[in-house]
Amino acid sequence: MPRQPPPASVILMARPLSKIQEEIRTLSASDKEALLQLLWEELDGPSDPNVEAAWLEEVRRRGQQIDAGQVELIPADQVFRKLEASLKK
Repeated sequence: MPRQPPPASVILMARPLSKIQEEIRTLSASDKEALLQLLWEELDGPSDPNVEAAWLEEVRRRGQQIDAGQVELIPADQVFRKLEASLKK
C-alpha cells in the first residue's frame, strides 16, 4: 500500500524556526503587525464578549466617578515612583 503524503500543515510545521524567522524579517512593517496580531489571537484564544462588555462598563463607571469628582486622580509619575520604591524593598 503506497504511503500518503503528510497534510500541508505538517509540511509547514517541519520548516525550521530559523527559516521562518528569516522570512518574517523580509515582511513589511504592516505585514509583521498583521502576523503579530494573528499569533496573539492564536495564543490568547477567542475573545469573550462578556469580558469586553464588562471592561467597557468599568471604563464608563470610572469616567463618571472622575467627572463627578468622587475619586482623586494621581499623576502617573507619582504612581510609578511609589511602585518603584516598593519594588526595591
